Formats: sequence, structure tokens, C-alpha cells
Amino acid sequence: MSEAGRVPSPATPLVVAAAAPEERKGKEPEREKLPPIVSAGAGATAGLDRGAKGQISTFSSFISAVSPKKEAAENRSSPAHLVFPNIKNVRDQPPICLDVRQKQRVSMDASSSEMKAPVLPEPILPIQPKTMKDFQCRKVKSSGDWKAKDATASFNTIEDSGINAKFVNAVYDTLLNTPQDIQKTVLKGIINSLLREWKGPRTKDDLRAYFILLQNPQFNNTSTYVIYAHLLRQIATLVEADHHFLVHWFKKLSQKRFKQLVERLLQFISLRLFPAKPEEFPPITKCSWWIPSAAKVLALLNTANNLVHLPLIPYTDFYNSTLDHIDLMEEYHTWQNFGNSHRFSFCQYPFVISIAAKKIIIQRDSEQQMINIARQSLVDKVSRRQRPDMNMLFLNMKVRRTHLVSDSLDELTRKRADLKKKLKVTFVGEAGLDMGGLTKEWFLLLIRQIFHPDYGMFTYHKDSHCHWFSSFKCDNYSEFRLVGILMGLAVYNSITLDIRFPPCCYKKLLSPPIIPSDQNIPVGICSVTVDDLCQIMPELAHGLSELLSHEGNVEEDFYSTFQVLLRANSFQEEFGIIKSYNLKPGGDKISVTNQNRKEYVQLYTDFLLNKSIYKQFAAFYYGFHSVCASNALMLLRPEEVEILVCGSPDLDMHALQRSTQYDGYAKTDLTIKYFWDVVLGFPLDLQKKLLHFTTGSDRVPVGGMADLNFKISKNETSTNWLPVAHTCFNQLCLPPYKSKKDLKQKLIIGISNSEGFGLE
Repeated sequence: MSEAGRVPSPATPLVVAAAAPEERKGKEPEREKLPPIVSAGAGATAGLDRGAKGQISTFSSFISAVSPKKEAAENRSSPAHLVFPNIKNVRDQPPICLDVRQKQRVSMDASSSEMKAPVLPEPILPIQPKTMKDFQCRKVKSSGDWKAKDATASFNTIEDSGINAKFVNAVYDTLLNTPQDIQKTVLKGIINSLLREWKGPRTKDDLRAYFILLQNPQFNNTSTYVIYAHLLRQIATLVEADHHFLVHWFKKLSQKRFKQLVERLLQFISLRLFPAKPEEFPPITKCSWWIPSAAKVLALLNTANNLVHLPLIPYTDFYNSTLDHIDLMEEYHTWQNFGNSHRFSFCQYPFVISIAAKKIIIQRDSEQQMINIARQSLVDKVSRRQRPDMNMLFLNMKVRRTHLVSDSLDELTRKRADLKKKLKVTFVGEAGLDMGGLTKEWFLLLIRQIFHPDYGMFTYHKDSHCHWFSSFKCDNYSEFRLVGILMGLAVYNSITLDIRFPPCCYKKLLSPPIIPSDQNIPVGICSVTVDDLCQIMPELAHGLSELLSHEGNVEEDFYSTFQVLLRANSFQEEFGIIKSYNLKPGGDKISVTNQNRKEYVQLYTDFLLNKSIYKQFAAFYYGFHSVCASNALMLLRPEEVEILVCGSPDLDMHALQRSTQYDGYAKTDLTIKYFWDVVLGFPLDLQKKLLHFTTGSDRVPVGGMADLNFKISKNETSTNWLPVAHTCFNQLCLPPYKSKKDLKQKLIIGISNSEGFGLE
């Protein structure tokens, strides 16, 4: 093999000795066999000191130096066949991601010539190189930490990398403050150590090497991206068991270091897509593997973030806004046609796609489905020699205000085949064309009526300020299906609904994200915990948590059995109907004890959130997916579905001010200046009330405040009148108040006491 095609291993020397080219050429055959990993027992720093002949320390010695966990004696004799204590269990675990399942190492021999690393010049060695011991001493002197490392601890669990993270961070922090020639030397050492072809299984020192090198802050510089890309490919092509180790090590990182890793990878992808200086990088055709490798490593970090009970960073920090500017539909179609096979698509890694970009994909996919359905209807009409009617291109709803729910249910049932057409609403007996306002009014009125407590379909929980499905059994669940269709139509037609469901509702809605072909497969069933129950019934969840943490005798102190008593719903409470349910066969005769209390809590939670409302939620699930049946749903997290349906809770009133339109006013008018001075000074709760008063919801569409099309119109009435809002058009009618005090007083009264279409 030529030197240009050689990919150094992390188990080989960190810095290659400055041997003459002739000497290296003569020893070329010997390099096919990699040198054994130097035993950690030889000392943390002994192998790092340079001898008189310029011998350089091995990379494994560096790993051993930062690791307080030493290898067992038998591992020294056979480094290439190291056995992990729990490797069997690791291989039995479910895959981390569909896209990180590559089972064997990709050899550089099979790669094209343009993908192979070029020959790099020999590094210029510093005259007085610093050993690991020197770095340790410098750190110790500055910190005062003279504690000796534990040299006898073992590497026994997947959770423990055996790496002294503080020391690694100190080395990298120190490296950034060293002269440029030393930084270049270290970087060139990494090149020769990393980019060597490796054959055979990975050892724990190799994984430690990748883990440590990935944190190198030098990779923030675009001049190091070629090296960084090779490192990413090495990690991406590890076997699944090694990925499991890395994932569990990643989740142990500090929030700061973890976020730096994510931001570095996102920047790497962005600059590869849109380089500021294209000449810095090889042509995209010659390094097409860069972005897929970075995406796979990001998938490992995303998995690690999701494994932690409290994520290290918000899921939104994985978004790459640069992807908003690429051809998303091409990515989506590539993913649909090729799935997770050989063709790369960012849709294989949806966590990097922002919610705004996903909304574009869903909208365009919906529009295409609408066009296809309308075209098919037109073709059918023509083929039957019938005159085409423009109404056939829309889902036309004709409803009476006095029978809103029943008429809507009948219309949607009768026009089930037209659900994916553009929605238009007509109220019987009322003139006017639906330009969007009537559709929004229909949604608002229907949602308010269905979710009213007296209607009995949903129970409102005051402690959590959300609705949940009533467990009351009924003969017909079609109205739950109607609510699901409403939510689907809202997403399909870009309408924000004023619905308050808990987050676990959207998790159930994506279980599974695509309707299964086998109708016997249960839908809307997901794994739930006490944390999910706390989002709906916090008092009950608190009681169950106390049961789990109780230190006394549970059986005697709580006197509970595997049976629960439930009221049907708020509508039935006046009748006092209470029903009992066994959580398991014979549950009324099984006492809850210290030994089985975890089982009791899990069965209780599962019963409340899954089993007791299965028929109601299944109807709701099928209703939603009858409209939104699309592969695009597989790209969404439950939190993102909630944002698409209800909007975002994050308000930016300055953005609203910039995008507001005026009718009868100019933005320089005194009344308008008073208005924005007052609104921008409002606390958050009053700002939400204003938004709810004018738009029907206190949330913001995915596209931001600009998508609200908010308008302030001049109301030529007495200044003694309160402001008026037209929620169907997001319009606020404001009288020309003469003072800021008067405007503030009238505005607060209006937004604080209005309900529906009048005052409370």
C-alpha cells in the first residue's frame, strides 16, 4: 500500500519521529503490523519522555496518562483481543439509531483515491517538548490539587470511561495558550496517529482516544477540518457496541463541553454546505462523506442527551438553521425513495432540522397531496363527461351555528374522501365568502364547545391547566374522532388551535407515527411514567412518588390494593357514579407492599394514561391520522407536534411591533406610540392575555409573530369604549385614546374580562 493510502490508527504514536524518508521506506513492510499498546502499568508518564535517539511516546501512553483506571495484567499480553466485562449485554441493547448500525470497519483500501488522506509533511518538533508530567506539574502548581490518581481502579462499567475529565480539559485549555508552533506540532501528531489504517477489533484505549480527540478545541478552526472529518469518519464507522460505550460517556460530560461538541459539529456541517472560503476545502464531490460522518456522530450525542433524565441541552440546540436554506423537499423525497439506505438525506437525522423547516416540509407535502386529490377529482369528472365544478377542489363545510357539533360531524363523515382538500366553511343563512376568517371562526367555536366541561368528552384539570380524555364509557366514540380530525385539519391548513393537552398526549399521538397496516395492532399506547402523570394530575403523581419513597411499612401505612376507584367524569359527578378497576387479575385482594409498590405505581400510571381511555384515544388517533397520514410525521418529536397544533409559548412583542399592519392609523400616531409603550411594559401574563384577546390563542405560530398578520384598526367611536377584537382576522380595533393612562386602563379591562365574544 502506498503512503498516500495509509490511515493511521489512534493506537500508534501521537507524534511520528523525524526519521529520514529513506529509513521509513525501508521499514515500510513492518508498518503493516501495528505496534502493541504500551501497558498502562509501565507508568503514566514514563513512555512520554523522549530518549536520546528521538523516540516519541505512543498515543496509548497518553490515554493511560489521563486515565486513572489501569488495565488488568492479561490485557497487556493481548491488546488486540481485549474483552469488555459486559460486552454481551451491550450488544443485546437496542440500536441507538438506524443510521449508526454499520457492523464492520470500512477499509480505506476500498475507498476512492480522492477520499484517501494525502501525504502530510513531517512535523517540526519543538526543541524542549513538554511531557505529560510537565503538564501535570503545571496544572498542580496552579490549582494546588496534589491528590494522587488511583492507579489500581478497574474499567468495569459502560458508564465509566476511566478518563480524568478535569485533566483532559486542563490540557486542552493549556494547549490553546501555547505558541502556534507547538499547536501545529500537536495537530500534525494527531494526523500521523489517527489516519493510519487499522485492522482488527477496537480496544478501550482506541475509544478513549476518539472520545478525547473529539473534544480538541483546535477543531474549531476550519484549517483543521480535513483532520476533523477523518476523525468523525473513524467514529461513525465503529461497531454498534462501541457506539454504546461512547454514548454513555458523552452523557457524563459537563453541559459546557457537551454543548461545545454539538456546536462544533453543527458549524462543521454549515461551513461544508456554505463555505465562506471554498478554496479551504476539497471539492464537495471528493469529500461527500464529510457531512454523513458528522451527522452520525451528532446522532450519538443526541441519543446521549435523550438518555439523561434532565437533558444536558434543549433539543432545539441540535437544530441547524443553515438547513432552512437548502432544498428541503429534495432531501425529503430522497429519504422517502431510499429510506436509510445508501443515499444520504438530512431527514435521516430529523433532530438537526428546525421546526420551521419541518413545517415547510409538512406544508408542501400537504399541498402536493391536496393537488393530487383535486386533480384526481377533476379527472374523474371529465372521464364521466360531467361538467367540472370549482367546489370539487375544496372540502366545503356547510354548518348551522345552532347545531355546530352535529353538523360538523355529519359533514366530515360524509366527505371523508375530501379531507385532504383545501378547507372552506359556510355558515348556513349567512352571506359571505370564506377568505380564511370563517374557517378560523369555525375552529374556535367548535373547539370551545367540544372542550366545555358540560359536554363531558374531556376533563379540565385546574392544577395543570390542561384537558384530558374522560374515561366515561360510551357507545359512540365518533366525536373523539372529530377532535382528531380537527387537529389534523388545523395542521394541514396552518391554523393554530387554542387546545391545552399535556405533552404525553402528543407522545401517544406518535405511537406509532404511521397508522399500522394491521388493524389489530394497538395504537396510542406508549411508555408512561409518574412524570407524565404529573403533567396532568400533579397531586396524584405526588402521592405515588411518596409511596415509592416511603421508608416505613407500605402495607400497614397505606392499606392499598391493586385496585383503583374512578369517577367517570365531571358531568357524572352529580350522580356519584364511581367504578372500581383491578390493575391485575384479583387485584382487589393483592395488597401493595414495599416489594411490589413499583409494579403498583407503573400499573396505576399505565391504566390512567393508556388503558382506561384506550377507545377514546384510538378514535382520536385515527381521526388525526386520517388527515395527516404522511411520512413527514416521522420527522417530528412530540413537542414539535404540539407546537404545530397549538403554537409556541415564547412571545416576542418587539417582533410583533415590527410586523404589525395599520388601518386608519400610522405607526407614528400618538395613540399607537402609547399602545406599544403600554404593551411592551406589560408583564408576560398580560401580554398573553392581549394575544389571546386579539387572535384567540396566547401562542405564536411556528413562523413567528410575522405569521400572525396582526392588524390595528382605528375605531371611530367614543374614547369611553373598550377596545374590540376580531379574532378571525387577528385584528384589534382601538379608539383614539388621548392619554397613555386612559389607553392602559381600557386595554387591561378589555383583555382581562373578555371571554369568547363578550364580557364575563
